[in-house]
Amino acid sequence: MFTSVLKSIREKILRQEYVITLHADEEMDDDNLMLTDVEQAILTGEIIERQQDRTTAERKYRIQGYSTDGDLIEVIVKLGLSGKVIIITVYAL
Repeated sequence: MFTSVLKSIREKILRQEYVITLHADEEMDDDNLMLTDVEQAILTGEIIERQQDRTTAERKYRIQGYSTDGDLIEVIVKLGLSGKVIIITVYAL
Protein backbone atom coordinates (compact mmCIF):
# COMPACT_ATOMS: atom_id res chain seq x y z
CA MET A 1 0.00 0.00 0.00
CA PHE A 2 2.80 2.44 0.92
CA THR A 3 5.47 0.78 -1.20
CA SER A 4 7.02 3.94 -2.67
CA VAL A 5 7.09 5.75 0.68
CA LEU A 6 8.70 2.76 2.41
CA LYS A 7 11.28 2.49 -0.38
CA SER A 8 12.17 6.17 0.04
CA ILE A 9 12.44 5.81 3.83
CA ARG A 10 14.67 2.74 3.49
CA GLU A 11 16.96 4.48 0.99
CA LYS A 12 17.38 7.39 3.38
CA ILE A 13 18.13 5.04 6.27
CA LEU A 14 20.82 3.29 4.20
CA ARG A 15 22.36 6.67 3.31
CA GLN A 16 22.25 7.75 6.97
CA GLU A 17 19.87 10.58 6.05
CA TYR A 18 17.89 10.55 9.24
CA VAL A 19 17.66 12.18 12.64
CA ILE A 20 16.44 10.75 15.92
CA THR A 21 14.37 12.88 18.27
CA LEU A 22 15.32 13.09 21.91
CA HIS A 23 12.07 11.31 22.72
CA ALA A 24 12.96 8.39 20.43
CA ASP A 25 16.44 8.20 21.95
CA GLU A 26 14.96 8.04 25.46
CA GLU A 27 12.46 5.36 24.41
CA MET A 28 15.24 3.31 22.81
CA ASP A 29 17.15 3.49 26.09
CA ASP A 30 14.05 2.49 28.10
CA ASP A 31 13.51 -0.59 25.91
CA ASN A 32 17.22 -1.48 25.63
CA LEU A 33 17.22 -0.89 21.87
CA MET A 34 20.20 0.19 19.83
CA LEU A 35 20.30 2.24 16.68
CA THR A 36 21.00 -0.93 14.69
CA ASP A 37 17.72 -2.36 16.00
CA VAL A 38 15.80 0.66 14.72
CA GLU A 39 17.54 0.55 11.33
CA GLN A 40 16.89 -3.20 11.06
CA ALA A 41 13.18 -2.76 11.84
CA ILE A 42 12.81 -0.06 9.19
CA LEU A 43 14.81 -1.93 6.56
CA THR A 44 12.90 -5.19 7.00
CA GLY A 45 9.55 -4.06 8.40
CA GLU A 46 6.32 -2.84 6.88
CA ILE A 47 4.27 0.32 7.18
CA ILE A 48 1.14 -0.70 9.04
CA GLU A 49 -0.52 2.70 9.22
CA ARG A 50 -0.25 6.25 7.95
CA GLN A 51 -1.33 8.89 10.42
CA GLN A 52 -2.02 12.56 9.79
CA ASP A 53 -1.56 15.28 12.38
CA ARG A 54 -4.82 17.16 12.81
CA THR A 55 -3.12 20.51 13.34
CA THR A 56 -0.19 20.47 10.92
CA ALA A 57 -1.47 17.87 8.43
CA GLU A 58 1.96 16.20 8.53
CA ARG A 59 1.97 12.51 7.71
CA LYS A 60 3.61 9.99 10.01
CA TYR A 61 4.16 6.30 9.38
CA ARG A 62 4.00 3.39 11.83
CA ILE A 63 6.54 0.78 10.84
CA GLN A 64 6.61 -2.63 12.49
CA GLY A 65 9.67 -4.76 12.14
CA TYR A 66 12.12 -6.89 14.02
CA SER A 67 15.18 -5.85 15.99
CA THR A 68 18.52 -7.52 15.44
CA ASP A 69 17.55 -9.95 18.26
CA GLY A 70 14.27 -10.81 16.56
CA ASP A 71 12.02 -8.81 18.90
CA LEU A 72 9.03 -7.05 17.36
CA ILE A 73 9.33 -3.27 17.61
CA GLU A 74 7.49 -0.30 16.22
CA VAL A 75 9.04 2.87 14.82
CA ILE A 76 7.13 6.07 14.10
CA VAL A 77 8.74 8.20 11.39
CA LYS A 78 7.98 11.14 9.16
CA LEU A 79 9.70 12.71 6.20
CA GLY A 80 11.07 16.08 7.27
CA LEU A 81 11.14 19.28 5.26
CA SER A 82 14.90 18.83 4.91
CA GLY A 83 14.32 15.54 3.11
CA LYS A 84 15.59 13.47 6.02
CA VAL A 85 13.67 10.79 7.84
CA ILE A 86 12.77 11.88 11.34
CA ILE A 87 12.49 9.03 13.82
CA ILE A 88 9.85 10.28 16.22
CA THR A 89 9.60 7.37 18.62
CA VAL A 90 10.45 3.71 19.00
CA TYR A 91 9.05 1.05 21.29
CA ALA A 92 9.12 -2.67 21.87
CA LEU A 93 5.87 -4.58 21.40
